[in-house]
Amino acid sequence: MNTVFADGDPSGGVMFLGEAPGADEDRQGLPFVGVSGQLLDRMIEWIGLERDKNAYISNIIFWRPPGNREPSSAEIAICRPFVERHIELAAPRVLVFLGGPSAKTMLQKSEGITRLRGRWFDYRTAGMQARDEAPIAAMPTFHPAYLLRSPQHKREAWRDLLAIKARLDTAADA
Repeated sequence: MNTVFADGDPSGGVMFLGEAPGADEDRQGLPFVGVSGQLLDRMIEWIGLERDKNAYISNIIFWRPPGNREPSSAEIAICRPFVERHIELAAPRVLVFLGGPSAKTMLQKSEGITRLRGRWFDYRTAGMQARDEAPIAAMPTFHPAYLLRSPQHKREAWRDLLAIKARLDTAADA
């Protein structure tokens, strides 16, 4: 029904990037507004962030795939240049990939989220490389929807959030 682009403060310093909108997001035209969005809001509040003040949220796909299926490789390929430019324009200090599809797509990795999460990566688009811009610190973590289905992984997500908070605090002190 709707294009779901982004929500929050693009100058906030941290950008969260999920997979694709769900039914609630499609109806409202905003990312992460359903139950998983409520958990994401609580997660970012735990580390001193607020969606409308210092966090920015988007997805790698800007529309809900039919039947709420995973985005196809063609859909991802269509959106990827826009997502990359979106990241360049927002210029976050920290980029957080929510879930495997987002992390694997943007980091161009084949490992699953359980192997990628909790590790820092340097993220640069081709445009950033061409302009010799510094990479963005990027951390994959579990998607809030996964944490709702598998609450036993919340402890690992909490460790990721604390690492993100520490990186943001360090960047603010620099």
